Amino acid sequence: MDEFVVRGGRRLEGSLQVDGAKNAVLPILAACVLTRETVHLHQVPLITDGENMGQILRTLGCSVVRDGSTVTVRADDLHTYEMPDRLSKQIRSSIFLLGPILSRFRRATVTYPGGCEIGLRPIDLHLTGLRALGVDIREEGGMIHCDGAKMHSGEVHFDYPSVGATENVMMASACLPGVTRIHNAAREPEISDLQGFLNAMGGCVRGAGGHTIEVEGRPALHGVEYTPMPDRIVAGTMLCAAAITGGEIDLKRAPVSSLTAIDAKLREMGCRIREEKHRVMLSAPRRLTAFSKLQTSPYPGFPTDMQVQMLALLTCARGTGVIVENVFENRFTHAGEMSRMGASILLSGRTAVVRGVETLWGAPVTARDLRGGAALILLGLKAAGETRVARADLVDRGYDAIEDKLSALGADIRRISSGE
Repeated sequence: MDEFVVRGGRRLEGSLQVDGAKNAVLPILAACVLTRETVHLHQVPLITDGENMGQILRTLGCSVVRDGSTVTVRADDLHTYEMPDRLSKQIRSSIFLLGPILSRFRRATVTYPGGCEIGLRPIDLHLTGLRALGVDIREEGGMIHCDGAKMHSGEVHFDYPSVGATENVMMASACLPGVTRIHNAAREPEISDLQGFLNAMGGCVRGAGGHTIEVEGRPALHGVEYTPMPDRIVAGTMLCAAAITGGEIDLKRAPVSSLTAIDAKLREMGCRIREEKHRVMLSAPRRLTAFSKLQTSPYPGFPTDMQVQMLALLTCARGTGVIVENVFENRFTHAGEMSRMGASILLSGRTAVVRGVETLWGAPVTARDLRGGAALILLGLKAAGETRVARADLVDRGYDAIEDKLSALGADIRRISSGE
């Protein structure tokens, strides 16, 4: 296992271009199964979740070829509706293939998906949505067997606006005769990006970004060239990297409209932020000021995927701040690792009370999930001395060479093999 070695104390400064969004790319890769023609995707980050999704597609019979940041997918030779067990357990987003495979074969067999251990993430909403489309589902021996012989368009009502479930129903219904309406749909920007991709392939999807999405089925979809949206979580993480070091950053190809909640908290902490059409520029004070309270919630609220990075900022801010995690129950697992670096964090259920300290020190710490690993790197940028962040593989799931991006801004960070 690789680990990151960070020597703190450097002020970050410079310019970066934001990669394509992990949470947009993965469902879009799955949706390539809906056409037999060639799809070219541009600005695709080289992350392990994307590579695993590509390998799953190859196992199903797709051709998936990467050339730089462009990925070309052709699914005309798709030959099986059974997803590989081992690969599926490595990536939560493997569940996105359930809808597209059902659309192609009217059958699908999948295992329960894997991913980061950030709390219970049941797939019952995915299955509820598909059952509303007439899919017969049987769960047995850790596998999910879906029979879509009687699939039809219909009305889907979600008890909770699940992003993945919304996307799965969008893809499953894209080629079903008639109109499917998804009520209490998730409103995240990645939902709108999937709508854009499906429509670029000749689909007819309306309403993404609102509470109701309408999908008018088309007999077939065609190939396309498409550039997924830039990653708002990577953008937010890089803004936090500059903020925690009292630095300045110029983010290009930035998803400006989807950073509103993140920018608001950074401004509350004393950062100056200027926005243009596809660009965000941040200048941070020498020491941040704690915000009073942050609560995570579905979009357009504060994203849970940015919560632990903001926790890292609070640890060294002036004053005391409170974070309430309303989405996942295990999103404070890195508090103990941060305490080893001098952070003062009091936990009570889904609430963290953080008293900022003037000095953090480097320590050997271990990432427990993707975003938490990035947050420990942020602390390492601020801490005195050397910080070693184990389990770089978890960070690689959602950040394309994070060490190179931070180094380009002036950070002292390198990747080594464990034991060096």
